[in-house]
Amino acid sequence: MAIVVVGGHTRNIGKTSVVAGLIAALPEMRWTAIKITQFGHGVCSANGEPCDCETADHTIAISEERDAASGTDTSRYLAAGAARSFWVRTQQGQLNEAMPRVRALLAEAENAMVESNSVLRFLRPDLSLSVLDPSISDFKASAMRYLDRVDALIVPEGAEFGEAWEGVSGRLIESKRRFRFRAPEYCSAELIAFVAERLGAVQTGAVQTLDALDGQ
Repeated sequence: MAIVVVGGHTRNIGKTSVVAGLIAALPEMRWTAIKITQFGHGVCSANGEPCDCETADHTIAISEERDAASGTDTSRYLAAGAARSFWVRTQQGQLNEAMPRVRALLAEAENAMVESNSVLRFLRPDLSLSVLDPSISDFKASAMRYLDRVDALIVPEGAEFGEAWEGVSGRLIESKRRFRFRAPEYCSAELIAFVAERLGAVQTGAVQTLDALDGQ
């Protein structure tokens, strides 16, 4: 199986659009899509709004989306063609407590697309992408912490970075492969080809490994 992680430096920047676009472009992968949200102090990290993710007796919640028309981010995954779609909620800084259940979901998947920054602390995906927009000053600590692990950036057309964010290495950003978008279309043909090529290489490698083991 292949695992793709899609993150971004702030909320409402197009992460879900990238996930949905890739799912729609590569339907043969039969994706399981997972959105991870961390909450704290009554405010949801997904959208900055007052948050009811947390309940009095649970600090972790995982729900499967079954309605492709509900209007949620996870419903957009289904509408794009995902085989299954899940929303994982944890307290800020406590994603580790949810990871056994996340790993169980991944073990059941043919291939998986995960929308998160912090999951890179616990997973080594086959491909990691991040959406960056230098016109937006907010930069999540989780996105900054794992930026060096990102394989490619998805950025607006005409974006110029320089030293766009304090504490974020301009040299590191310049070293990353970049794919440009013009909203509302976040997945260019070049990005889709890149992802397909990388995942094809992953699958080929897995087949070759199995063939080598069979020959022993």
